[in-house]
Amino acid sequence: MARKQQARPSGFVLFDVIYEDGTQTSNRKVPATELGGLDGDDPARTFIETQDSKIGEMSGTSRPPIKSIARVRKSKVKAKAS
Repeated sequence: MARKQQARPSGFVLFDVIYEDGTQTSNRKVPATELGGLDGDDPARTFIETQDSKIGEMSGTSRPPIKSIARVRKSKVKAKAS
């Protein structure tokens, strides 16, 4: 009998980010240690904004302000067995 695999904590939580100009980035990684407590997902916004500003400094172009962020839900897609 096969054992059920337990979920391993990855240490990251993925977020989809929508900017005010309508652009979207998917699967932005935020360390799980940044989240939690009474603030919920608010620290993720701050973390992503900090990442965006660093990226903007290096590339010379800045990102527009963030309109919304949403935690990525795990999908239950099963591969077909041949």
